[in-house]
Amino acid sequence: MKTFLIGAVLAALALPAMSPRAEAGPIERACLRSDRDAANRRLCACIQQAADMTLRNSDQRRAAAFFRDPDRAHDAWMSQRAADDAFWERYKNFGATAEAYCAG
Repeated sequence: MKTFLIGAVLAALALPAMSPRAEAGPIERACLRSDRDAANRRLCACIQQAADMTLRNSDQRRAAAFFRDPDRAHDAWMSQRAADDAFWERYKNFGATAEAYCAG
């Protein structure tokens, strides 16, 4: 029984490493579709990881729209709404995290 449990635990730990990567998140997809020269799969995946650590799902969808329409970012930044201010604080944290985590 003990051998079976050890085998099951080892299999569970190895499975994520062997399985294909999950579907890209909204930030990664927007990054890959952008026309930025530096956008590549590795960098965009890293930025998505930073987003996963710092932004809610709804924040990620909103931030992904900034890749298509940078004016949306400006509108959020200039907004006087408390909800937009709170989003902008989370977005700034995401940007700083992505810069520190993905610079290289």
